[in-house]
Amino acid sequence: MPAPSARAKLLEAFVTILLEQGERAATLDAVAAAAGVSKGGLLYHFPSKDALVDGLAEHLETLAADDAELMRAAPEGPTAYYIRTSVFADTPLDRAIVATTRLSQTANPRARQALRRIHRGWLDALADEVTDPAAARAVMLIGDGLYYGAAMSGETNATPPEAVDELLEVVKRLTGAGD
Repeated sequence: MPAPSARAKLLEAFVTILLEQGERAATLDAVAAAAGVSKGGLLYHFPSKDALVDGLAEHLETLAADDAELMRAAPEGPTAYYIRTSVFADTPLDRAIVATTRLSQTANPRARQALRRIHRGWLDALADEVTDPAAARAVMLIGDGLYYGAAMSGETNATPPEAVDELLEVVKRLTGAGD
């Protein structure tokens, strides 16, 4: 497997600093140092912190769009896929979501826009299966709750598989799936 590009290293360093130290610590100098890239190399890819945020938002949107496609293609259907994967597993997608959420908490408009877009993409994928818009939103909120609980606890296995199975039974009743 080829080594990650400088751009990818910079984005991962930005994410790591946001997750571990917060936005204030995520200066251009700190990101360059954490990525092992010169500041000039960082500025070549991201000429400002806003450009770095844009890069992270684009990266997140790409990862989430790929995930929405996996939802649509999942053998058990988008709803079950969404619920089963709504656990924090420290994947690149998870890390990008939490890092972008940290930026949105400081009213960063690009971060908020990215989060709205990925949410819309997942809701659209759920709506392919769940035709009642309120039921689709309820499924999304159940998944969001699972994700939030796991992400905030810092545990990747905060919800045992049997508890997810129980929630899927509730979701089936809510959405009328399997009738």
